[in-house]
Amino acid sequence: MTKKFAGINWIGLYTFVRRGIKRTFRVVIQTILAPMISAALYIFIFGVVIGSQIQEVAGVPYISFVFPGILMLSIINASFSSASSSLYFMRWGRSIEEILIAPFAYVEMIIGLMLESVARSIIVSFLILVVGLLFGAVSLVNPLGFILYVIGISSIFALLGILVALWAESFEQLTVLNTFIITPLTYLGGIFYSITMLPEVAQTITKLNPFFYFADGIRSSMIGISEANSYVGALLTIGLIFFLGLLVNYLFSIGWKIRS
Repeated sequence: MTKKFAGINWIGLYTFVRRGIKRTFRVVIQTILAPMISAALYIFIFGVVIGSQIQEVAGVPYISFVFPGILMLSIINASFSSASSSLYFMRWGRSIEEILIAPFAYVEMIIGLMLESVARSIIVSFLILVVGLLFGAVSLVNPLGFILYVIGISSIFALLGILVALWAESFEQLTVLNTFIITPLTYLGGIFYSITMLPEVAQTITKLNPFFYFADGIRSSMIGISEANSYVGALLTIGLIFFLGLLVNYLFSIGWKIRS
């Protein structure tokens, strides 16, 4: 029977987020240390080594230009892996059945999964900011915009992670979207280069890539430089959250892959 959403179960939401944060620190090497090391390597190779040959991009040091994209990459990975692994293991271990019989609405379950993913993304992003500070790559011209974009981007990929976790029937399938779609589109979204470096046709194609707007939003909030239409980026982010949220809620409501 479909659960009705009558009031907010604050205790349930708090438990979801607390469990997610505890899980994050229980495997701290995988969830926090690994992204920090990867970010440090990206910053060193692209920002320091290559940056020594490319003095400026769009009027700012190359290391400052690429850092927001590196940060976005870490946010995406943290959010997607948190939501997908959390729900998949609940399905695999059958613990999701305990949640289904609890007084917990489907919307609350989805929000809980999103919040724990957003929490991990915020933790990872601020620790990577510390790494960036050590390299002199960090500036924040719009802290509020930065926080909003971190929350927005991590919410989108948390919802994508939930969708993949519902679909996946094996650990291998759990990584398919990230390997073959998310990662390629991220690298082609202008995180390591300015769109002005591309031929006109390539610029047009890049503007069709949603990851370009995600990276540009983070970059504009950090260094104040935007190569995309900020209104399009904001509408795209909000629109994807609502669309994916409605899709996930529908799949939960019909019990797809979560009810026997």
